[in-house]
Amino acid sequence: MPDISVIRSGGKLTIAQQLKLTVQLSWPAMMAQLSSIMMQYIDAAMVGRLGADDSASVGLVSTSLWLFWGICSAVTMGFSVQVAHSIGAGDYARARNILRQGITACLIFSVAVALVGAAIAWPLPHWLGGNEEVCPGASLYFLVFVLALPLLTMNYLGGAMLRCSGNMKVPGGLNVMMCLLDVVFNFFLIFPTRQLDILGMQIVMPGAGLGVFGAALGTVSAEIVTAGAMMWYLCFRQEGMAIARERGSFRPVRDVIRKALRVSAPMTLEHAVICGAQIAVTVIVAPLGIMAIAANAFAVTAESICYMPGYGIGDAATTLVGQSYGAGRLDLARRFGYITVALGMVTMTVMGVVLYVCAPWVMELMTPVGDIVSLGVRSLRIEAFAEPMFAASIVAYGVMIGVGDTIVPAAMNFCSIWLVRLPLAAILAPSMGLAGVWLAMCIELSFRGAIFLFRLFSGAWLRKGL
Repeated sequence: MPDISVIRSGGKLTIAQQLKLTVQLSWPAMMAQLSSIMMQYIDAAMVGRLGADDSASVGLVSTSLWLFWGICSAVTMGFSVQVAHSIGAGDYARARNILRQGITACLIFSVAVALVGAAIAWPLPHWLGGNEEVCPGASLYFLVFVLALPLLTMNYLGGAMLRCSGNMKVPGGLNVMMCLLDVVFNFFLIFPTRQLDILGMQIVMPGAGLGVFGAALGTVSAEIVTAGAMMWYLCFRQEGMAIARERGSFRPVRDVIRKALRVSAPMTLEHAVICGAQIAVTVIVAPLGIMAIAANAFAVTAESICYMPGYGIGDAATTLVGQSYGAGRLDLARRFGYITVALGMVTMTVMGVVLYVCAPWVMELMTPVGDIVSLGVRSLRIEAFAEPMFAASIVAYGVMIGVGDTIVPAAMNFCSIWLVRLPLAAILAPSMGLAGVWLAMCIELSFRGAIFLFRLFSGAWLRKGL
C-alpha cells in the first residue's frame, strides 16, 4: 500500500493507489469521529434515563455548545493547514515553529472564549426559551463545558496537527479511549448509589448522583485526559513534529498569524453564523414543547452517526490535498478532491439507508419516552434522504480547506443555512411541527451539497490557496 510520503517525494500515483491512500487515511479519521459521536450517544442515552426535563436541559444548550466548540476548533485549523503545506514541501523546521506558535495563540483565544461563555451561562437558557424546569440544569451543563474550553482546544489542536502530519492512527486510538473513559466517568457521576443485579448477585454500585452536571463533568474529564495524551504524543513522539526535542520560541510572529487568520477567520465566522442559525432553530422548536425539544436534540445526536464518515473522509481530504498543494502537485490535489468527495457520498448514502431502517431502535436506545421516540423517528427518516448531498458539502469543504480556500465556502454555508433552512423552518414548523423543521433541513442540505459540487468541479478552489 502506498505511503503518504510519496506525495512529498514526487512519486507517481495511479488512481487505484490514490483511492487506497484515501481509504488508508480515512479509516482512522472515521474511527476518531465515531468515538466523538459515541460520546454524544452515551451522554444522551444516560441523561435520557433521568427523564424528559433533564433531556431537554441538555438539548436546549447543545447547539450553543457546538458554537463555542466549533469556534475554537476553527482557530486550530489556521495553524494545522500551514503545517500540512510545510510538510508537503519537506520543511519540518517551519512546521514545528508553526506548532509552537499555534499552541500559544490557541490557548489565548480559547481562554477569552471561555470567559465569554461563563459570563452568559446563567441567562442563556432563558434567552433560548427554556422554562424553569430545564434552565438550571442547562446552565450548569453549559458552564462546565465552556470552563474546560482551553484544554479541549488543545485536544482539537493536537488531533489536527497529527492528522495533517499524516498520522491518523494515534488520534483515532486516543479518541476511542476517550469514549471508553466517558462511559466509566458518566456511570459513576450521573447516577446515585444503587443496587445492581449482576448474574443473580446484588451489588451495591457507588455513584455521585449528579445528574446532568455529572454528564458534563464526566465527558469533560474524558476529553481532558485525551487532550493531555494527544499533546504529549505530538510534542514528544511524532516524527518531525516533536518540539520537546529542541528549543524554540512560542511567541507568535506576524506572517504565521496572518496566514492562520486567512484560514481561521472565515471558518470561525462561518461556524458562528451556522451555529447561530442552529440556535435560531432551537428557538423555533422551543414553543413546540419539552417533548419536541428533547426529540430534536436526540435526533440530532442520532443523525450524527450518518455524517461521521463524511467528517472522517473530510479530515483525510484536508491532509491529502494540503500536502499535495504544498508539494506543488496541483493535478494530484484535484484528483484527491474528486476521489474523497465520491467516497464520502457513497459511504454516507449507505449510512442514510441504515439510519432510515434503524431509526426506531436508535431512538429507543436513547430514551424510553414513547412520544420523544415517535417524533425523533419521523425526523430521522426525513433527514436520511439528504445524506448523499450532505456528504458532498462536508468532504468538499475539507478539500477546499486543504489549499487554504475558506472565504467562498464559508459564504456558501452561510447563505445556504440562513437563506434556505431558517425561512423554510419558520414557515413549516407551525403547521408540521418538528417534522417541518427537519424537512427544511433536508431541503437545505441537498441545496448546499449541489453548490459545493459545482465549486469543486469548477476548479476555482485551487486558485484560492494561501
